[in-house]
Amino acid sequence: MIGFLIKKTLYDLWDNLFKIVILNLGFIGCTAIPIFLPVFGSLFSKSESLYIILTVLGLFACSIYLSAVSFVIRAISDYSTFTFRDFFAAFKIAWPSGLVMGFLLILLYLVITVIIPFYWVMENPLMGLALSSIVFWLTLFAIISFQFYFTVYARLGQNLKKAFKKSMLISMDNTGMSIFLFIHNTLALALSVICLFLFPGPVGVLLYLDQAIRLRLLKYDWLEANPDANRRKIPWDAILIEERERTGNRTLKNLIFPWKD
Repeated sequence: MIGFLIKKTLYDLWDNLFKIVILNLGFIGCTAIPIFLPVFGSLFSKSESLYIILTVLGLFACSIYLSAVSFVIRAISDYSTFTFRDFFAAFKIAWPSGLVMGFLLILLYLVITVIIPFYWVMENPLMGLALSSIVFWLTLFAIISFQFYFTVYARLGQNLKKAFKKSMLISMDNTGMSIFLFIHNTLALALSVICLFLFPGPVGVLLYLDQAIRLRLLKYDWLEANPDANRRKIPWDAILIEERERTGNRTLKNLIFPWKD
């Protein structure tokens, strides 16, 4: 399943290269808000509160943008396409999840920079170590689980509470896949530095997550149709027959020079 996931995502990234780059370019523009707007504001006011407010607003802008992206890239995973008009229309339904994720990111930042260091320097070193360890592992679980949040919200219904719950359930039920995706996407973002985050970038990562969730849903459809089956032995070869046929196979020549096929 992982091999097919990587192949299909690669094909879809290549087939939609222009749109992926444009969407990544838009995200880069959004990141300029929390980076430069507070600095610009400090030229007129030395208020630390204003600096923090502008930074938080910029963070929310980035989060809402990625939430809107998660709605339109579903079409790519589903063997279709989208227009930029669809993207702008997505903001109307994407902004709640973007705001919630923004608050979550702020909370995670406070946990990492304030709460864990506070426990680490407690007078009782054993108690501090125990508490900081618990908070660390809970934070890591949250990060791994909520990497699916935008995708789950966009693909499985626009309910904030259920999106969080389903993200955690998917992560716990597919632990190996979730950890693999987290590591893979971290490396993908690191490699994106070479392309100035234009490719694959955060949009490519969201597409990869959407593809992963979409394929996992096929697993749950199969389990629903086969309630007595062994959940540890999923016949992916049988489940993905139609997917493999629709995706096909390509050589390097096909990818670079498709008109010569």
